[in-house]
Amino acid sequence: MDYFRNIGLIGRLGSKGVVDTLKQLIRFLNDQGLHAVLDERIAELMPGHGQQVCKQKMMGEICDLVIVVGGDGSLLGAARSLAQSHVPVLGVNRGNLGFLTDIAPAEIEQKVAEVLEGKYTVESRFLIDVLVKRNGEPIGEITALNDCVLHPGKAARMIEFELYIEGQFVYTQRSDGLIVSTPTGSTAYALSGGGPIMHPKLDALVLVPMFPHTLSSRPIVVDGNSELKLVISERNETYPTVSCDGQNSVTCAPGDTITIHKKPHKLKLLHPLNYDFYQTCREKLGWGAKLGD
Repeated sequence: MDYFRNIGLIGRLGSKGVVDTLKQLIRFLNDQGLHAVLDERIAELMPGHGQQVCKQKMMGEICDLVIVVGGDGSLLGAARSLAQSHVPVLGVNRGNLGFLTDIAPAEIEQKVAEVLEGKYTVESRFLIDVLVKRNGEPIGEITALNDCVLHPGKAARMIEFELYIEGQFVYTQRSDGLIVSTPTGSTAYALSGGGPIMHPKLDALVLVPMFPHTLSSRPIVVDGNSELKLVISERNETYPTVSCDGQNSVTCAPGDTITIHKKPHKLKLLHPLNYDFYQTCREKLGWGAKLGD
C-alpha cells in the first residue's frame, strides 16, 4: 500500500446512503493507516469527522487516489475537476445505472483493499472541450466526459445549424438538436437518442441528431481527434442551449459558433480486476444472459 497514501473522498450530496458509505470508508482507510481527505461540500454533512478537508479541484494536487461515492453523475463532475491532475479515480455505486461507478456498497472494503494492494485495471477515458463564440469572441467554455448536447432549452422549437468536421462542411440540419458523445457517453443520452454503443477503448466521437426533420439523418461516427464546429443559423428565432454532461450549460444566440474537440488531459479510471464492460452492459441494459446460465 505504498503508492496510495492520501485518499480523496467525494460523495453525492443529499443521500444518507452516501454519507453512511463514506463513514465506512473513512474507518476502513484509517484502520489501514491511510490518510483520508474529504471534499469540502460533503464534509459539511459529516460534523466531527476529524479528517482533512479540501476543495474538489485541489484533490488532484494532494491525493494519490480519489474515490467517488454516488452515481455516474457524481463521477462525471469529479472527472471534469480532476482530469488535468491525472489522479486515478475509483467509483463506488450509490446511484442507479452505474456504468462508471462499478463497486457495490456491499463489497466496498474487499474491492477497495484489492485496489490499494495494486489489484486493479486502468482505463483512460478522454473528455471533450466545448467553446462557444459570438462575433468571434469566446462567451463560454465547458468540458464533458459523456456528451455535449445542443438543444432548444425551454422552447420546444427546431434549431437550424450547420455542421463542419475538420473544416469540411457536412450538412445544414433542422432538428431538436445534436448529441456529440464520447465512447464513455455512448451508453447514456446518446443511446436513448438512437446512437451506437461504443467500446470505451475506441478513439472516436459519435454525432446523434435529435428528431431530425429528414429521416435520412443518421448518427455519424468520426475520429476522436476531429474538430467539430456547429454554426447556429442566423434565421433561428430561439436561443438554443449547449450543455455538457447535463450539468453545465451555455445559452447560445443565432450566429454563434460551437467548437468541440478532445481535451488534452484524460481521466484515469480504475476498475477492480473482474471488471467486464460487456457484463456491465448485460446487467445495466438487460441484454440476454449466456444460454444455460
